[in-house]
Amino acid sequence: MDVPAPEQPELFLKKLQQCCTIFDFMDTLSDLKMKEYKRSMLNELVDYVTVSRGYLTEQTYPEVVKMVSCNIFRTLPPSESNEFDPEEDEPTLEASWPHLQLLDLFDSEDPRERDYLKTVLHRIYGKFLGLRAFIRKQINNIFLRFVYETEHFSGVAELLEILGSIINGFALPLKAEHKQFLVKVLIPLHTVRSLSLFHAQLAYCIVQFLEKDPTLTEPVIRGLLKFWPKTCSQKEVMFLGELEEILDVIEPTQFVKIQEPLFKQISKCVSSPHFQVSERALYYWNNEYIMSLIEENSSVILPIMFASLYRISKEHWNPAIVALVYNVLKAFMEMNSLLFDELTATYKSERQREKKKEKEREELWKKLEDLKLKRGICSDSVIPT
Repeated sequence: MDVPAPEQPELFLKKLQQCCTIFDFMDTLSDLKMKEYKRSMLNELVDYVTVSRGYLTEQTYPEVVKMVSCNIFRTLPPSESNEFDPEEDEPTLEASWPHLQLLDLFDSEDPRERDYLKTVLHRIYGKFLGLRAFIRKQINNIFLRFVYETEHFSGVAELLEILGSIINGFALPLKAEHKQFLVKVLIPLHTVRSLSLFHAQLAYCIVQFLEKDPTLTEPVIRGLLKFWPKTCSQKEVMFLGELEEILDVIEPTQFVKIQEPLFKQISKCVSSPHFQVSERALYYWNNEYIMSLIEENSSVILPIMFASLYRISKEHWNPAIVALVYNVLKAFMEMNSLLFDELTATYKSERQREKKKEKEREELWKKLEDLKLKRGICSDSVIPT
């Protein structure tokens, strides 16, 4: 504002009042000059509050709130699709963005607004200690509504980004409220169809919790196994990626508690006909820390994995998967050769018994078919009297 310093507060108030004027941005041809004038004025206000000190007085507070309210609290534009799919459809962009981008914004389909929302909410959380519990409760409510009612909320990824830094700042020991949020809210977020849009941020939050309190590892992994996808290979690959991130930070004492249910699921994934799922599971054996955990507990893990690995090495359709399986079997053989040989002999013996039973079953069906055929011939040869 190119005016003397004593006159700036009064001019600031006047410009705030002028910026309360709202224009119709759905009509792209109307008031073009005034729209540009308002945009320029908003830029001036931002510059003024950036470099000035003491501009927020008892007189200016109501005017600032009024101007922000006039521009922000509005009806969001309707989606162009009745069933908006964030993975397939283009978001509906806010037509009045040239004015709104200079203000603190809340959530909408427009990704630019969500980005500003993230920054603003994070700063509010950092500066206003009294609002922190309220903000966490509202995020909790938004996520619960998203999971159990609507399955539609555009700003999940941005809220999870904020939560990642909030969780990082939690004091130890963790409050029961925070543990409940992890188990009751963050874990069920894995069930929604649009998981791919925010999975990276969600996995980061989960790992942050486990780094804070390793004793939460068991309920987290059991929760993931409970919600493990049954028919979506893309989600299975995401789950496997997240599990590897968790195993990267797991403590050996916690690993022992979940190794059996965990590797039963990994065994199923290795056996998946979808090669990306099988491949992602087999990549665990390329992770040095996970390999050290497997080696320490090979007497438990090898019997769980052996049958699936041996069968795949003989039957899988994808040669790349077969090569990976051979590497895993070789690693197991080097870890515990005695157990490996014992399991190999047991597996071959069971396969022989299965083949014998199958042969006996086939022979029995053949005898039944022959018997039916003979009876049919006999009944045809009888001459009615």
